[in-house]
Amino acid sequence: MSVLGVSLCFLALWSLSLAEPLKFYDCGSPDGKIAVVDVSPCPTQPCPLKKGETYKINITFSSAVDTQNTTAVVHGILAGVHIPFPIPEADGCKSGISCPVAHGKSYNYLTSMPIKSMYPSVTLVVQWELRDDNNKDIFCWQIPVAITN
Repeated sequence: MSVLGVSLCFLALWSLSLAEPLKFYDCGSPDGKIAVVDVSPCPTQPCPLKKGETYKINITFSSAVDTQNTTAVVHGILAGVHIPFPIPEADGCKSGISCPVAHGKSYNYLTSMPIKSMYPSVTLVVQWELRDDNNKDIFCWQIPVAITN
């Protein structure tokens, strides 16, 4: 490998080591606790979400309840109005979580968020909830995003 190649690899690894975890707002997680929210790629905040792209979501959380099922509910919040945001798979048990969910155990919720080209270019807040059998939030988090061309 050339000196330039080694230098570029070093710079890439160095920049990854400086990456800060995504800052999120916990909007109420009565039945669980969020450890990490990772939206990839999201280099800055508000997260720039480009139309036509798909973003990976990885949430590490622990559950404070036992539940047979989990359901994701996603909204965009614009001027205080909650607008339902469709996702490919709402069943958390089909998104990396081994169900049933047990009290005190940690899980990784893994899914994706496609940004359709028909979405308007707008800055808003995304709210992502994962609900238990009783329709209570295991977790709820929010991040600011900017949908762009």
